[in-house]
Amino acid sequence: MNIQDQFNMIAKEYDENRRKFIPCFDDYYVSTTDFAAKSLAKKPELIFDLGSGTGLLPSFWYPHFPDANYVLSDIAEEMISVAKKRFENVPNIKYEISDYSKKLLEGKPDLVLSALSIHHLEHEQKKSLFKMIHDSLSEGGTFVNYDQFCAGDERTDKKIESYWISQIKASGISQKEYERWLERKKLDRECSVLQEIAWLKEAGFTSAECIYLNEKFAVIIAQKL
Repeated sequence: MNIQDQFNMIAKEYDENRRKFIPCFDDYYVSTTDFAAKSLAKKPELIFDLGSGTGLLPSFWYPHFPDANYVLSDIAEEMISVAKKRFENVPNIKYEISDYSKKLLEGKPDLVLSALSIHHLEHEQKKSLFKMIHDSLSEGGTFVNYDQFCAGDERTDKKIESYWISQIKASGISQKEYERWLERKKLDRECSVLQEIAWLKEAGFTSAECIYLNEKFAVIIAQKL
């Protein structure tokens, strides 16, 4: 089953299960977003969210920039349907069913966001995407990627992976949900934080740094200045 089919299948349960799969959920989404929003070089007028899914990440950014125009993009139509319900009657949020790895949305965004999506791409696709994002951003624009990473060391990876799985199993997840997650996990193509930072700089970003790291989960912010 491909990525589109996998995420269409679990769209309705997706948000409910996020905390089960992300033990550091509040720090990862809430605290880090607050810090990143206050660190931007300029107030964004146009914001793209790549691989938006149900619109979870934009729901944390919207209170910081309620007047900005948002475009939420995802390959899975059922995910976007959930996002539309989340932001029902919010006129400055638009939606696109598209594969951002092949072509970015039209426009010159000031801020590009993504959460738990880019790690599904092959490494060469990641590099190509980072270049596209850099070139699409307005001057002074920012890219913030909330994603899942490997440690870059096999022994450390195994320890972190084992601990993460133990946390998920202790979260109250059902066996069916756990088995679905294992299937989705086969789609992961993780890189390390250091690898991604290097690729972002190669793509032309003036700076790229990790502003949050907890086991598998990290947030990287890259600036085009």
